[in-house]
Amino acid sequence: MSFADRYGPWAVIAGASEGTGRAFALQIASLGVGCILLARRQAPLAALADEIRAESGVDCVTACVDLAAPDAFAQIKAAVGAREVGLFVSNAGADPHGSRFLDRDVGDWLALAQRNTLITLQCCHHFAAPMTARGRGGLLLVNSGACYGGSSFMATYAASKAFTLCFGEGLWAELQPQGVDVLNLILGRTDTPAFRQLLADKGQPLPDNIASVDEVARVGLERLAHGPVHNWGVTDDSAGFAPSSAAARRERTLMIDRYSKQIFGEPS
Repeated sequence: MSFADRYGPWAVIAGASEGTGRAFALQIASLGVGCILLARRQAPLAALADEIRAESGVDCVTACVDLAAPDAFAQIKAAVGAREVGLFVSNAGADPHGSRFLDRDVGDWLALAQRNTLITLQCCHHFAAPMTARGRGGLLLVNSGACYGGSSFMATYAASKAFTLCFGEGLWAELQPQGVDVLNLILGRTDTPAFRQLLADKGQPLPDNIASVDEVARVGLERLAHGPVHNWGVTDDSAGFAPSSAAARRERTLMIDRYSKQIFGEPS
């Protein structure tokens, strides 16, 4: 089955205007899948849609959505309409603050939690249901190494990413037998405009061995069928920067899934 047959005819990319989201959109379109591009800023979305149409010949839909807004999910549903979505890429969710928890108003952290957790949950629920009915599709959750533990300056951010990690693993266990692929793409330092801006605000230089967005998108799409986790720059059987390897987390997820089925009465 080709990529377009498996994950088309439409993909929704949240946070598509720049960085990894933009790279995902370009590569998904090059594989013959139409793109529904979501972000806050209209001008870069429109420019990206024009570029995709010129280079790949597929159609694009754009929608200006602030994922932290209370009505964000309603806006996303309206933008998608009746289109058949075979792939959802949850890419928005950087932390623009880099601040200690008590140094900012709690509203900033509530907005981050809304953007990183609730919208992801709502979109996965909405898009995965018809995917399971068709027996094909994918959910690609762009995550961060912060998911593996909390730290100062990242309390809310790391917690939201830990939610995404466990949420994605649970969805993989439930949906993979029904033909829907789920992947946590767990990144380290990646060369995005948001990361560069954060470093500039903090007076820090751009680090060495930083990942390119094009390579991140390529590997993410390549590993989508091999969930539930891929740790950036690390082989499947090596832990690297993570507490355990992707293979070990896969086995752990399957083990817990077996116990869960025993408790809730579903045959394994």
